[in-house]
Amino acid sequence: MFEKRKEKRRVCDVNYYTARRLGDMADSLGRLAKAFDDEIENGRQLTREDGLAAMQTSSALVCDGCTKCSLRTDTEKEDSYYLYYLLRAFEQKGHIDNEDMPQMFQSSCRKKDKYLGQLNRNLGRATMNLSWKNRFMESRDAVVVQFREMSMILEEFSHQMDQARDVSEDYEAELRKAFRRAHMSVQNLLILEYENGQREAYITARTTNGRCMTSREAAGIVGQAMEGSFWSPARDSRTIITRQYATVRFLEDGSYHMLCGAARIPKQGESISGDNYTFVESQGSQVVMSLSDGMGSGEQADRESRQVVELTEQLVETGFSARSALKLVNTVLLLAGREQHPATLDLCCVDLHTGVLECMKLGAVPTFIIGEDGVELLEAGEVPMGVLTAVEPELISKKLWDGSRIIMVSDGVLDALPGDNKEQVMKEYLESVENMPPQELAEQILEFASSFIPAARDDMTALVAGIWKRR
Repeated sequence: MFEKRKEKRRVCDVNYYTARRLGDMADSLGRLAKAFDDEIENGRQLTREDGLAAMQTSSALVCDGCTKCSLRTDTEKEDSYYLYYLLRAFEQKGHIDNEDMPQMFQSSCRKKDKYLGQLNRNLGRATMNLSWKNRFMESRDAVVVQFREMSMILEEFSHQMDQARDVSEDYEAELRKAFRRAHMSVQNLLILEYENGQREAYITARTTNGRCMTSREAAGIVGQAMEGSFWSPARDSRTIITRQYATVRFLEDGSYHMLCGAARIPKQGESISGDNYTFVESQGSQVVMSLSDGMGSGEQADRESRQVVELTEQLVETGFSARSALKLVNTVLLLAGREQHPATLDLCCVDLHTGVLECMKLGAVPTFIIGEDGVELLEAGEVPMGVLTAVEPELISKKLWDGSRIIMVSDGVLDALPGDNKEQVMKEYLESVENMPPQELAEQILEFASSFIPAARDDMTALVAGIWKRR
């Protein structure tokens, strides 16, 4: 008994030390992000200094000491409005014309064509330098965002470890008895309970009858011994328990489970849809649904929306929060190339232990929730991904109950509906539908939207998920 207490105390000390170290690392990354952030400049246009430098260089190469006009000396004055006019004219047209110059310059300068040519070249170089500078600043912004988000992830994980409660003693006797009946010997076990109620077990065991047992079968034994709950072996854990002692990690499944259905119709004349979606369940704790609508249609839109969906899925599965994933994907798309092909993103995350939905959108149409009180709309901003650097997605939270359904559609579905208030038309339709499986409902939604048009004018996608309490 003393050895067991000593072992548990050692585990608690390790958890405390690890939580503190992760907290220190999170604080360091946060400070590093702030140090970069404080130095980021706000300028994104040609400045007065850029204009003066261009005019000074042109005068030195062309004017050769000429004093017939006071163009340079006038523009050097602090209150000179003309220099700002000249810069804005160049930014709008890409060059300076003779008509943009002062009347005195037009009438008296004998080298005006040569001067204008040199001035346009100098301003062009300044614009190119500004463009590279802005690209560098955007890249640095991306690094700052990643530092900041990594800091938040480490801080959250540190808090999770610090708040984890050791409940091994509550279940140890029943677990050992259940494993013994299944011809297994348990050497050590540790059971942690987190803030959202999810439990995690580390069990070091072996078989005693000379046979092997799968980790999934062992998870069933854990569930029976612990109040009839549902458990699964972790994906990164071993799959077979043999005659040699080995540690297996088990995760408690959520109180809810979800099923998903999807239906798509490509735009008329296209072989593939420009919409992409994903439905991923992280082990027993969270379901991530996402729907992205690429700009336009066909292969290009499909490639862009698929990139958005895959990046978001990878980040969320790695441990990034939904908000952090959206911001990072938006930054990646901004830095991907000179041409912008924005894509919308509709992201829903459901905690299977609490039944809480977190919804975030960038340029996506509303999400519809069918619940106890009818149909509810969740809507947010209208900016597509890859357009603005300083994007701050809005978080929408909603508690789901047994039988609630989540409906996500692309804008092609709503655009096909009649009238001006298309969201209301969809809401009234969803209020009238019978209770049916998610796949069937997704197909029914597209059939309803398609009934108002002769052919699909845009890619149409419906993603439906239902949540139910585990029995």
